[in-house]
Amino acid sequence: MRTVTGTGAGAGAATGTRTGARAGVRTLRAGSALSLRFRPRALIAAVVCLLAALTAGVATIGSGDYPMSPAEVLATLTGGGTPAQDFIVNELRLPRVLAALLVGASLGLAGAVFQSVVRNPLGSPDMLGITQGASTGALLVVLAGGSSAALAGGAIAGGLLTGLLIHALAWRRGMHGYRLVLTGIGVLAMLTGVNGYLLTRGKLMEASRAILWITGSLDGRGWRELTPLLVALAVLGPVVVLGCGRALRMTEMGDDAAHALGVSVERSRTAALGSAVVLVSFAAACAGPVSFVALTAPQLAKRLTRAPGPNLLPAACMGAAVLVIADWAAQNLFTGRQIPVGVLTGLLGGCYLVWLLATQRKAGRI
Repeated sequence: MRTVTGTGAGAGAATGTRTGARAGVRTLRAGSALSLRFRPRALIAAVVCLLAALTAGVATIGSGDYPMSPAEVLATLTGGGTPAQDFIVNELRLPRVLAALLVGASLGLAGAVFQSVVRNPLGSPDMLGITQGASTGALLVVLAGGSSAALAGGAIAGGLLTGLLIHALAWRRGMHGYRLVLTGIGVLAMLTGVNGYLLTRGKLMEASRAILWITGSLDGRGWRELTPLLVALAVLGPVVVLGCGRALRMTEMGDDAAHALGVSVERSRTAALGSAVVLVSFAAACAGPVSFVALTAPQLAKRLTRAPGPNLLPAACMGAAVLVIADWAAQNLFTGRQIPVGVLTGLLGGCYLVWLLATQRKAGRI
């Protein structure tokens, strides 16, 4: 491998990197057929966020009624622990941490897609009704006395149907951000009322179970709950990051400019939004509608990268870090009991939303 600069035939045939047309952008080339554009700062930010998430994950695994040092956790993960440690780490605590990583990454990635499409930092699945639709589907299953597997299926179906409804209502010779936001807020308001009515119709035990799920929690999550989300993220993550990333960057400059650069705007936008809705639905099926991660993670990632565009990979890694750290805090910062992680993300996310609204108003954007 050698590093080359330029756009000539020799540079196209070699494997290496070259400086992109815009400052700070590089292109990784493998032969003449495959190339990948990236920003070094954005890649470094993604790696830092991922390392923070993994570090917090090790700390979370080692905390609890049976504390373990990070060295003991790592030794157990690599097969060197005692039978008791192996059971505690691999069967009880590791699935919960992996669920936090996958749910956070899915929400962060989906939030970045939504904010890029609507061109507004307030755009997220939380604000546009997708997670509320997943809650509606789950509530219907809970009130019908369905199993945990049926509850997950109901959440996925509710999220997907809500996404299709918003798309159908907002579509008018294309998908435009302002119309999508207004439609999503309207659907959110309607589903909030529906969910409140469903809770009043349930029996006490059913309503208690439903409220716990709606809060958002990682407690008791095992391999069965996280496997469908793992498959969905493994399939759709590369589709969004590699297949739709460039198109989303181009469409942020305007539809006309994107068309001029050869981007199929509506097809790319629909594919990205559809993938994001699926990821949010599967994340809700795994952990419930954990609030505000999809709203905050893309903005925090953008402040780290200081780069235009959706910053899809940094947003996914930031989402994973935010949720794992929040889950550790929910388990350890409140003496005497654990709280659902959705309570903590809701409190912190609400404060962030107020700050974001204040800064947007100060800047004259709202």
